[in-house]
Amino acid sequence: MSRTLRAQHDSFPLSHPFRISRGVKTQAEVITVELEQGGVVGRGEGVPYARYGESIESALAAIDDVRGAIEGGADRVQLLDLLGPGAARNAVDCALWDLEARLGGRSVAAKIGAPEPGRLVSALTIGIDTPMAMAVAASKIADAPLIKVKVDATIPDAQIRAVRNAAPNAKLIVDPNESWDQQLVRAMQILLVVLKVDLLEQPVPAGADEWLEAFTPDVPICADESVHVAADLDVVARRYQVVNVKLDKTGGLTEALALAEAARARGLGLMTGCMISSSLSIAPALHVARMSDFVDLDGPIWLMEDRAGGVRDEAGWLWPPQRGFWGTA
Repeated sequence: MSRTLRAQHDSFPLSHPFRISRGVKTQAEVITVELEQGGVVGRGEGVPYARYGESIESALAAIDDVRGAIEGGADRVQLLDLLGPGAARNAVDCALWDLEARLGGRSVAAKIGAPEPGRLVSALTIGIDTPMAMAVAASKIADAPLIKVKVDATIPDAQIRAVRNAAPNAKLIVDPNESWDQQLVRAMQILLVVLKVDLLEQPVPAGADEWLEAFTPDVPICADESVHVAADLDVVARRYQVVNVKLDKTGGLTEALALAEAARARGLGLMTGCMISSSLSIAPALHVARMSDFVDLDGPIWLMEDRAGGVRDEAGWLWPPQRGFWGTA
C-alpha cells in the first residue's frame, strides 16, 4: 500500500462578517488534506481554532509530523494515537473515511450502518449586533425552524428579545460563547423561559463551570468548549444536559461517533456543530447530525463561494452535498 498525502491552507471569504463574543471573522481559514492511493483521492478539511491554541501553521506542521505513518498505511484507529484531538486530526481522519469509501465501493453511511444523509433542520445564525439590526436579520429568516442567537454579556436580554419578537415561531439556541458568568446565567433564567429559548450553549468559560454541578437550569445547557472527546463525559455529564459534537474538537468523524454514542448512553442530549468552514467539513458531520436533537451546520452558508457540489440551505433546511462530493464511491 502506497499513499500520497497533500495538505494545504485554503481561504474562503465570507459574504458578510460573522460576529461572536470573541471577535469578527471575515474569512474561513481551513486546512485541506488529500490522500491519494492507486489514483483514488480522499479529502478532508479541518478548521484550526485559536481558542484551542491552534493555527494554520501548527495544524499543517502536526500533519507533516505524521506524514510517514499516514503514507505508510496507518488507519483511522492508529491515527487516534498519532495525533491528538483537533483540526489536524479531523482533516486526516475524514480524508481516510473518504478514501476508504471510494476504494471499497461502500459509502460512509453503509460502513457505519446508517441511512444516507438527507434533508434536515439546521440552525441559521444571527451574529452579535445592535438589537435593532439583529431583529432585522431575524425577520429575514423568521420562517426558519431553528435560529441560533450569538450574544455577549453586554445587552443579551435586549438582543434575544429582539430576535424572538421578529421570529416568534422559531426554536432558539442562545450562544454566549463563554462570555457570561454565574451571576448572569442565574439572572437570565426567567427571561430565557419567557422568550421560549430551547437551548443555552456554553454560557460560561470551560474552566469556570464547576458550579453547574449544583445548578438546575430552567433551560437545558449545552457543553461546547467544555467537551471535546468521549473521555470528557465523566465530568461534563454532571454539569450539562446536552453536548455539542464538533469534528474539529473530536479530531474527526471516528471520535465524533464515539462521543455521540457515549453521550446518548448517558442520557445526554446531542447537538452537532461546526466552525465557519466549507461543505467539506459539513459532509462528515451529517453522520452525527442524524443522531442529534439540534443541528448547527450553517458554516458554508456564510461563504461567498463554497466548494462545488456542497451543501445547500433552503430556509433553514440543509440539503446534503451532491453524490460523490464526500464519503461515497
